Amino acid sequence: MNQMMKKSAAKPGCVYLVGAGPGDPGLITVRAMELISTADVIVYDNLIPKELLDAARADAELTYVGKRQGLHTMDQENISRLLVDLARSGSSVVRLKGGDPFVFGRGGEEALVLAASGISFEIVPGVTAAVAAAAYAGIPITHRKLASNALLITGHECADKEGSDIDYESLAKSRGTLAFYMGVLNMDRICGKLVEHGLSAETPAAAIQWGTTPKQQVLTGTVTTLPELARETNLRPPAIIVIGEVVRLREDLDWFEPRSS
Repeated sequence: MNQMMKKSAAKPGCVYLVGAGPGDPGLITVRAMELISTADVIVYDNLIPKELLDAARADAELTYVGKRQGLHTMDQENISRLLVDLARSGSSVVRLKGGDPFVFGRGGEEALVLAASGISFEIVPGVTAAVAAAAYAGIPITHRKLASNALLITGHECADKEGSDIDYESLAKSRGTLAFYMGVLNMDRICGKLVEHGLSAETPAAAIQWGTTPKQQVLTGTVTTLPELARETNLRPPAIIVIGEVVRLREDLDWFEPRSS
């Protein structure tokens, strides 16, 4: 008998939107581990470190709803409905998401559905990929002399949205760090648009694949050479693109790859 049936007569449960961090299981928060180890149900995404699921109760339900390029186990509407139904059955539900649930993780969409349905929820932030992957590549996304701001940008906008919200002209004028999520397959367009709107063609750029994990691979070049480097190495998702003067610091600050090799 599944947890939903067991809890059918109980008072409504709670949904915890939990960030699993960027890939290294050691970067999970204490609060997140506490909830994973006590939840009735864990609804988890793709790229979640499997070691985290080992901490679940033996009788907990583990439900995979991951999405990959062109392959969705469950669409977003049904995921949100599942969370509501599980909570209404009385279950304590951990919705486990990569990185941080509110940074390109659709956690905001799920929280709005829960709120509209009268379901109690809690947000548990996680270490987001741009900050962590850059750090493991020896690239601080801010630096007092090189970058006083950092911008987090999607490289893959909603397919059914009219137009684009990305202001490449403003980004090109920024003197800070630009970090693009989910942009590997659109790297030519991203880099081309930035140069087209005035960003120097010599601006340092990096692509970090499987950041914070033993599979981490880092490519460095400029905003004009990085797309070709990515093609030559067949770089595929998951990866973060980091653009800005801070990329130059990797030469001195690369601490993780020598240690993990």
